[in-house]
Amino acid sequence: MSSTTDCGTTDCGTTERGPADVPARGSLRALLPALAGHRAMMARTCAAALIEQGSLVTLLTLAAHTVGTAVIEDRAPSAGTVTALILLVLVRALMTWREMDLSHDLAYRVLAELRVRVFDGLARSAPARVAGRRSGDLAATAMADVEALEFFYAHTTAQLLASGVVFTGGATVLATVEPWLLVAVLPVAALLAVAPFANARGRAARGARTRAAAAKLSADTVETVDGLRELLAFGGLAERRTRLAEQGRRVGEAQRAEATWEAMAAAVRDLLIVLAVLGVVAAAAQSVTSGRLHGAWAPAAMALALSVLGPVAESARALSQAVGLRAAAARVDAAVKAPALAPPPASPRRLPSGPLGVRLHQVRFDYGGQPVLDGLELTARAGQTLALVGVSGAGKSTCAHLLARFWDPSEGAVQLIPGDGDPVDVRDVNDAELRRAVAVVGQDTPLFHGTLADNLRLTAPEADEDLLAETARLCGVDRIAPLDTLVGERGSTLSGGQRARIALARALLAEPRVLVLDETTAHLDNASDAQLATALGKEGRTTIVIAHRPATIRRADRIAVLEAGRITEEGTWDELTAHPGSALGRVLAVTPS
Repeated sequence: MSSTTDCGTTDCGTTERGPADVPARGSLRALLPALAGHRAMMARTCAAALIEQGSLVTLLTLAAHTVGTAVIEDRAPSAGTVTALILLVLVRALMTWREMDLSHDLAYRVLAELRVRVFDGLARSAPARVAGRRSGDLAATAMADVEALEFFYAHTTAQLLASGVVFTGGATVLATVEPWLLVAVLPVAALLAVAPFANARGRAARGARTRAAAAKLSADTVETVDGLRELLAFGGLAERRTRLAEQGRRVGEAQRAEATWEAMAAAVRDLLIVLAVLGVVAAAAQSVTSGRLHGAWAPAAMALALSVLGPVAESARALSQAVGLRAAAARVDAAVKAPALAPPPASPRRLPSGPLGVRLHQVRFDYGGQPVLDGLELTARAGQTLALVGVSGAGKSTCAHLLARFWDPSEGAVQLIPGDGDPVDVRDVNDAELRRAVAVVGQDTPLFHGTLADNLRLTAPEADEDLLAETARLCGVDRIAPLDTLVGERGSTLSGGQRARIALARALLAEPRVLVLDETTAHLDNASDAQLATALGKEGRTTIVIAHRPATIRRADRIAVLEAGRITEEGTWDELTAHPGSALGRVLAVTPS
């Protein structure tokens, strides 16, 4: 029997990601619409940032004017001035805390929504865009990449808006008080504004290398933990540890390259600020000497000129770091916007009650290469058990996936046939109703950390205790362990046969009208397989069994042999084995049982 998912002769159209390319421009802008649902909080965050930055500029300017007045005019500050300074200090402290609180609250709310949208995108495009990707890489996108965007939402958006307003207001005052001070400040402000975009492609590439290296390390780590028993059993742990160390070294190198560039960029920003200080001092000295600016006001004007550069420099730093997040933003955006391979129907049709048959009519399907199904015609009547037989790679699992509508056929139709009435194309049925009507149980059974009952209830959370107990008894799950027993992650504490029983019970708990078993009982012995077949026999349910074991195939009401993308032979066991050289005989001869 085959232990691999049957996706034809291809790899299901998906390969593992290679090295990350430089993300396209606009990756960060594409995530701005995520703020649309938080306009009120965004407005409060911007207001807090504006007051925080504005109070600092006002505080520094007033303090400088007070010092200038005291030194030049030998006059102590008035009570009103002292009170204003104290109030500004308090406002600055309060607004700094408030802005940090609001911005991070906003950021984490947006990240929570992004994680859900990433999951929805992965679910929407599964299995084609998930099957070929390593779980660690998917986890890196769903968790690490989303988490990295916290800096963008918490430290960039509101601060940019506030610093623009503060600089514009300060520049207007400077232009009124002493235009030459503005002339000294403007070139530096312009350079600070464009500095984050200098070598933006290189920064994005370095960020992409860091994200790719981190995702690779995450994937390798997850695989190592999952395969720890095998690594210990076969002595491969030392080699794996070396591989993880190498991956960690690459992550460290990528992070150091980013940090080195950011340190250089910070040094350039500091140098620009020093040049601005020299320019402002020279302009102020010239203004005082020429009599255009009173000596007591010179410190205030200088403080204003330099303090309005502070928010610009901080925004430049934030933008510089945000450019490096383009790779994370691109990965998240791609996951969020992943196209649905099975788009929802525009006008859903309701499935009639009662038993449902199945028909694949003139179905063609491929994974991007040669057709796996080529004009397939297959019908299972309501209440019938049909065995679908073929060599590994013939397309049997593809038929199961089409019935579950993981994909849509390129040509033809997959239909559910009620006892009376017209056939219903699965593309016209909404997803929730289709999942209730059709259950596909594969050979590999994903189990989650929790109790047996928790894992069974995945398909029917509302199932009562009596139905749960009866279904568990029917499939022999109650003989594995009590239903409140904790199972290990991915069912690591269970055998393959035990996981198969749980998978069957989970599917039956939803009471589907069409049940597709894709090598589900492959891990069971013949006696257990026969017992479960008896348990599954329910009048009215249509069952499609994909199997290689002759005993399983023999029990089916009808057998269909799939070869070269078509049904080449169909009938009962006695009919198909009555003459030598049958298609069923050829398949059984080359298929291990």
